[in-house]
Amino acid sequence: MKRGISIRRLWVFDFDGTLSPLVPDRTVARLHPASLALLKDLVADPRDRIAVLSSRTLEDIVPRVPVPQVYLGGGCGLEWRIPGGDRIFPGKKAERKMEERRGGFLRLLERFAAFPGVELEDKRYSVAIHFRRVLPEARPVLFPLLAELKRHPGIRCYEGHSVAEVLFIPSANKSFGLRRLCRLLDFDSSRGRILYAGDDENDATAMRWVLSRKGTVFAVGGMLKIAGARYADGPASLARGVRELQGIPGSVQTKTRRIEAAG
Repeated sequence: MKRGISIRRLWVFDFDGTLSPLVPDRTVARLHPASLALLKDLVADPRDRIAVLSSRTLEDIVPRVPVPQVYLGGGCGLEWRIPGGDRIFPGKKAERKMEERRGGFLRLLERFAAFPGVELEDKRYSVAIHFRRVLPEARPVLFPLLAELKRHPGIRCYEGHSVAEVLFIPSANKSFGLRRLCRLLDFDSSRGRILYAGDDENDATAMRWVLSRKGTVFAVGGMLKIAGARYADGPASLARGVRELQGIPGSVQTKTRRIEAAG
């Protein structure tokens, strides 16, 4: 990868719930049409770099973002596909560390697999515990188990919309992935500007880092309350908000507001 390229802005977006509507069947998730149009418009400026950062595997996320100029991060940024098709993977040390932990923690998660309505999604570097289909009367039994899991040493658990995601490498969250991308691009966040958009606790780690660099963040969907963030109801609202913020034509402007109270 070329070094020393002067990048004016770095745009980074989560996928599920941010560029794609949340759907009952995660295997059919696709970019919202407004998100696809936005990405195509953003990559047209050669001074900017555009990325999608997901906890999905790289093999999963690549076909869902059919814009070749976009940098694609899988496993919260442990894996990257750069424009042109080259792929960057974690080092052998990280791979060994992850494999050492997977077996034991997968056995720990078996009790969730047996819980009625729970689905486990193995993303290699993490496992997502989906509880959208758990009956309301059963959730008071499930939530203490999730709280106990969060306290377990050696892993990190982040909550999303009816999902809890367990990271086998606790430090490899979205903030890690974003900072890794900056290093790969040789992007100086003190000189260029960053915009990050996401919708859950894992995204919040990246949002706080972006805000510390005087960047812009969008909290999508109403779950997060972060001081200094802008708010968008969903993917279409986010696309309109980004266009309004940057003066990009092509969409009706949206009303956004700054969240003043920390959550």
